[in-house]
Amino acid sequence: MIDLPLFSSATRQLAGLDISSSSVKLVELSGSDKDAYKVERYVIEPLPRDTVVDGNIVKLEPLGEALKRALRRFGSDVRNVAVALPSSSVITKKIVLPEGLRETEMEFAVEAEASQYIPFALDEVNLDFQVIGPAPGAAGEVEVMIAASRKDKVEDRVAAAQAAGLRAVIVDVESLATESALELVCRQLPGGGEDRVIALVDVGANVMNVNMFRNRLSVYTREQAFGGFQLTQDIARHYGMGLDEAEAGKRAGSLPETYPRELMRPFMDSLALEVSRALQFFFTSTQYNRVDHVMLAGGCALMPGLAEVVAARTQVPTQIANPFAGMMSSERVRPRNLLADAPSLMVACGLALRRFDA
Repeated sequence: MIDLPLFSSATRQLAGLDISSSSVKLVELSGSDKDAYKVERYVIEPLPRDTVVDGNIVKLEPLGEALKRALRRFGSDVRNVAVALPSSSVITKKIVLPEGLRETEMEFAVEAEASQYIPFALDEVNLDFQVIGPAPGAAGEVEVMIAASRKDKVEDRVAAAQAAGLRAVIVDVESLATESALELVCRQLPGGGEDRVIALVDVGANVMNVNMFRNRLSVYTREQAFGGFQLTQDIARHYGMGLDEAEAGKRAGSLPETYPRELMRPFMDSLALEVSRALQFFFTSTQYNRVDHVMLAGGCALMPGLAEVVAARTQVPTQIANPFAGMMSSERVRPRNLLADAPSLMVACGLALRRFDA
């Protein structure tokens, strides 16, 4: 059964909803074309610890309550949302099929191919596909992207949205949503980043995802167990705080004046070392021997001076990812706040862009 709305077409009213381990984020964009997007509104609402663990929704009720708070602050009557599954919860595969197949023929062919790659019975998964375009170097054939996830993973996200009065009309994959937002970021590079290798480093609470792109195509991915929660633990130990107090102090910037020197800078040095290691893994695992740009995303990218620390360690030009650069924004959005929050909104922005899909 092909029922995962992963590749659904555009909808006129849609917001992007990113459910991460530390917060929920909503973004709404408007505009008539890809050169005239406008940020209508956005919101970030923190989640209680252990509500979402390793991409899995563990506690639905506090997540629903956080979503309701976010929605009240969001101030929009839009109720359709695009949500995303962690890449680890989704199996994706590109296949080649003859062009000109009718939809039913293609569904049958996709299911036959998918059964070879999915370690579950097909009735236990949501499965969808999208024709990407002509298959490279294969006349008369098309390249098709298959995506599949266990139904319970999809249903958890849909249920969370419903608990807040939202309707999940599209279920995407976090990595694909990030790629959509990265396309906006690449416009800011010389030549639009064409023929350059770009490392997108997304540092979340517990995991650092490294994705290498060349000409908008992902050529390498790596996940490393490193994230901002390690800094929260360091703060709690060093200052004798509870974890929640340490996290709140980190977010509010209300920690002792020794914090930047004693804890934040050593953490940034460790993060830069992890990025450098990721680049070395990339070089030894692929035919590539250089990276032209490093883009930092995720909540940790908000740390002041991090881009300079990473650039010094890796010797690669580094900047903070901002998919909203150059966009207009409504009077409801404070430009300074949006600039500060932008790197943590990559997934939500990419999901919001689904509104404009053809």
